[in-house]
Amino acid sequence: MLDHLFLTVADLRRAIVFYEAALKPLGIVNRLDYDGRDGPPGHPDLKGFGANGRMFFWLRQGPSCGAAAHVGFVAQSRERVDAAYRAAMLAGATEIHPPGVQLHHDPRYYAAQVRDPDGYSLEFVYKRWQHED
Repeated sequence: MLDHLFLTVADLRRAIVFYEAALKPLGIVNRLDYDGRDGPPGHPDLKGFGANGRMFFWLRQGPSCGAAAHVGFVAQSRERVDAAYRAAMLAGATEIHPPGVQLHHDPRYYAAQVRDPDGYSLEFVYKRWQHED
């Protein structure tokens, strides 16, 4: 299980606005700014996103390389996938594939995929079997 991820973005302000909008429908609404001077020498300033008391997705300023990462975000329902997709598109994403069943993975795998303004591939994913009691 991952604890956190740093994503390097070319325009930090633009990325913060984008991710605040795109992640809100998934319940990822907590934000934290980390001053790199509080860490060991050379630690970057970070802009964090999280939920439920955990900060797990961090942005840092620098040269971006959109082809270098694909990030999948858990959605609690198909409706949340749809909402995150719409929010991301309104915030400046470009479509890779619209919300729908991903039969090549599993008939219970519902997702949408977009590119953020830096070209990173983002997927909003609802896997029904991970939410069944």
